[in-house]
Order: sequence, then C-alpha cells, then structure tokens
Amino acid sequence: MLLTISTVSSVTSRPATDLGFLLHKHPDRVQEFAQSFGMARVFYPEATERRCTAALLLDVDAIRLARSRGKTAPDFSLGQYVNDRPYAASSLLAVALADVFRTARTGRCAARPELAAAPLPLEIRLPALPCRGGAALAHRLFEPLGWEVAAEAVPLDEGFPEWGDSRYVRLALRGEVRLADALNQLYVLLPVLDDAKHYWLAGDEVDKLIRAGGGWLAGHPEKGLITRRYLGRRRALERTAFARLAELGDDVEEALEPPVDEEVVPEREDSVNGTDGVTGTDVSDPEAPAVAEGPDEHVDEHVDEHTTEHTTEHTTEHTAEHTAEHAGEAPHDPAASETPDGDAARVPLNVLRRDAVVAAVEELGARTVIDLGCGSGQLLAALLARPAFTRIAGTDVSTQALAIAARKLKLDRMPDAKRARLELFQGALTYADPRFAGYDAAVLMEVIEHVDPPRLPALERVVFGSAKPAHVVVTTPNREYNVHYDFLGEGRAMRHPDHRFEWTRAEFAAWARAVADRYGYRVAFRAVGEDDPDVGPPTQMAVFSVAGERSEGDG
Repeated sequence: MLLTISTVSSVTSRPATDLGFLLHKHPDRVQEFAQSFGMARVFYPEATERRCTAALLLDVDAIRLARSRGKTAPDFSLGQYVNDRPYAASSLLAVALADVFRTARTGRCAARPELAAAPLPLEIRLPALPCRGGAALAHRLFEPLGWEVAAEAVPLDEGFPEWGDSRYVRLALRGEVRLADALNQLYVLLPVLDDAKHYWLAGDEVDKLIRAGGGWLAGHPEKGLITRRYLGRRRALERTAFARLAELGDDVEEALEPPVDEEVVPEREDSVNGTDGVTGTDVSDPEAPAVAEGPDEHVDEHVDEHTTEHTTEHTTEHTAEHTAEHAGEAPHDPAASETPDGDAARVPLNVLRRDAVVAAVEELGARTVIDLGCGSGQLLAALLARPAFTRIAGTDVSTQALAIAARKLKLDRMPDAKRARLELFQGALTYADPRFAGYDAAVLMEVIEHVDPPRLPALERVVFGSAKPAHVVVTTPNREYNVHYDFLGEGRAMRHPDHRFEWTRAEFAAWARAVADRYGYRVAFRAVGEDDPDVGPPTQMAVFSVAGERSEGDG
C-alpha cells in the first residue's frame, strides 16, 4: 500500500526539499522501518527545489499476518493469505505512519521550526483506499478540514463495467495545511474510512484519539461518526471520548451521542474484536500499551445512562445503544417525531424519554427526586435545570458511570447554589440503603430490564418497600415495538446485549400492578415516543403513587 505527500515551492520561498526536515527523513536515502506485519519504506520519487514528494510504501507480509493470528480469531483458510491488506490503505498504514513519522506528527522540527508551525501547500495521494460509505464519505470527512478532495471510485473490474464499483476509492487531497495536522488527520481517518482496525483496541485508544484530533476533531461536523468508528464502536470508550470532546468544544455531550437509544449495532462480519478483519491477526499499534484487552470484553464494559446490579452482584455498565452506521449513514429511526408538514424532525428516543420522565415528575408535584441508576447523568442535568426541584440525588452501582456523570455535569465548575441541590453516591439497588429514602419521587429509567428476573423482587423491596417514596416512575422498552427495528433480524433479538428481558405491554402492566398491590401503590401507564396503534410505543412508562397520594388515575 502506498501513500505520497508532495509539496511545491515558489522561487522566493524555501526549497520544497525542506519537506525532508519536517518529516525527519533525508530525501537522498531509502529508509526501512520493520513492522510486526511487514516492512515500511520511505523514499522520495522526486526531490527538487520546486517540488518534493515523499512516499511511504508498506509491504504487508500475509504469511506473517497469518502466523501471528490471535488464538480466538476465526480461520478463514485461504482468506488468511489472499486479501486486500497488501495494497489497501487500512489501519495498518495508519499504524506504520504513526511509527515512521512519530516526530513529524508532534510538529517539532529544530532545523525549521517556523516551517513546522506554518501551513504548507500539500498534496496527498492514496491510490487504493477502502471507504465504507463511498467517495461521498471521503468528502464529508476531509473537506471540513480545509482539503480540496478528489475521490474516484475504483471499479470492480474495468473490463466489466456492468459489475459496478468496488468499495475502494482513489483519493487525492490538496490544501494549505500544517504537515503535523495532515499526518494526524490521516492517522485517525484512515481506519475510520475503512471502518475497521486491524489490531487489538487497547484501553488508551481514547487518549490516542484526543491526542491526534485535539486540534480539529471537536469542531468537526462528523465527530460522532469519526469517534464511533475509530473506537470500533466500543461503547465505554465512546462515552469517555464524547465527554472529553465536549470539554474541548462548545457542544453539549448529548449532541455527540448516538441519535437513538435502545438500539444495538449489528457486528460487522469482517471485524473480529479489533483484529484483522480477514486474518484475525493481532497487530500492534506503536502507541498501544503492552497489555491489550481481550476479545471477551467487547460487550460487558459499557456505561449507559442508567445502570443496576445483576445476579452475580458485580458492576453492570451498559450504554445508550447507538444507531447502526452502514456506509456512514444512520438507519431510519421509527421513534422520530414529525413536524406538522410531515418532515421528519429527528428527536432521539432518549430525549423523548427523559422529557417524559421530567414532565411526569413535575405533574406529580415532587420537589425532591432521586434517580436510581443515574448512569452518566442525563436525567440529573434536566432536573437541575428546573429550580422547582430543590433536592436531587443520583445513585449508581458503577463508579465509572458516576465519574462520567460528574464530568458531564461539570461539578467542579457548578455554582454553589446549584451544587447544594445535588448529591451523587454509589449504591446497589438490590440492597436496602437509607440514603434512598426521603424523596418525593424516585425514577427507574431504563433500569429494570438490566436486572436478572430472580433479582427483581429484591429491587422491588428496596425501592417500593424500604425507600417507599410517594411516587415512582419506571420506564422500560416495549418488546412489541421491536418489529420496527429491521436490524434486530427475524429472531427479534433484544435491543441491547445486557438486557435480561424485554416486556410486552401486557407483561409490564401485569408486573406493575402486582408491585402496586403488594406495596400499597396505585399505578397508571403512559406511552413514550410514537404510539403505534398495533404494537404500542417504543418505551412504556408506569407512574406509581402511594395509595391516597395524588396520581394520574387508576391503572
């Protein structure tokens, strides 16, 4: 695979061969850099005072890739040896670029410091770039960074045009860009365009993303797509990255998060836990730590808006599921609302649900509220924005979720008066805790479905029996509505891998009425999101009120 970087110089400026100083690679020599998956070579096809081109040629050793294949990677036989890795500019090229041009990416150049700090006329070419999303995605990613983009789809076979185009493009970028910025942009965006990383995703991936994208990613209009693809759609890493990007830019974190809650992205068939999608090879990123994460950690490390404890009584961290991205586009959201003229106005389901919960609590006249399973603090932020709520608490079994909530809510910068209204603490909902008591209303928003059914009675005793607030608001997915989610397949899998169950409207109503009878409450039900006349809404809500308290009506 090949990457070329060219620059030109006018008669009055420095010679173009100063590119060698910035890259820390002499134009008169061919230099080799051994990689775990082959050999990288840097040479200069042309080097004159007027124009200079540096080439990074990566020779991938398919045999070495196959022999270093991870033990848990699938065996695709011939596919281990015959694949696109030797010529397609994938994350392997990004790894080699990070290694070969490590110093250049920092923007340091003792010999030409003023040149390293200034934009240069650059031309970058990649003759074969896998691009899941086509040439249009390349334009969306590079043009906001100041590049003039020429992306041409590569036909499957020029002799048979009726076969159509392949997923590869020929990419040329031209623009006045600082060289260090250009290298960092390539380091991030090459695996994003390919939508795959061919090495283990390590715990410091977020740090690498923020380091490489610190000067441009926070303001990029596609930062959400870039972040999710770069981090291999690993939810816990995404959450941390979104929070840190929100601190770098002016955006609120919710604007960076996926647009639809309670959806699961299908796993790509050619991506195995960050290994080479064809060979399953464990390929090391030079910036990765020595100890990488194992393949079994792909699902269960997630942090979501709300978290609870399950049967084995260890921390369950789950995420707000994100919309499937195929070819860089999100699927139709059946829960989106519509404007009066019929145009879709995408209102994320998690926003609809949050607003519905806040409205319910306000209608009940509650002044003090506890969010049981507060996760990253989405509901807490909405409650804090309303001065009528004089005392607010958030609790979660996950310390990581609470740390993210504290960061999102900016506790360290929160005005004293607002901070005095809020309390965050760790707690498990299946064990009685005196700190849960003393509130007008308690909220279990998308929590109960993460509890193993045998543990539900313990949660009921803690919330309805021990804490016994005047009102309890519970939301949970409506399984009947899953028919609208095509990506769940014919078997209609649950919306999230950590869900222990998903109830129909009848099942939820039966559970809620039984709990109300057992603990002296009345219950009423509400729809959240589009209320389909056949299958109901995507989210169902139950509002419990102690018998004798004001409620919304009989269940």
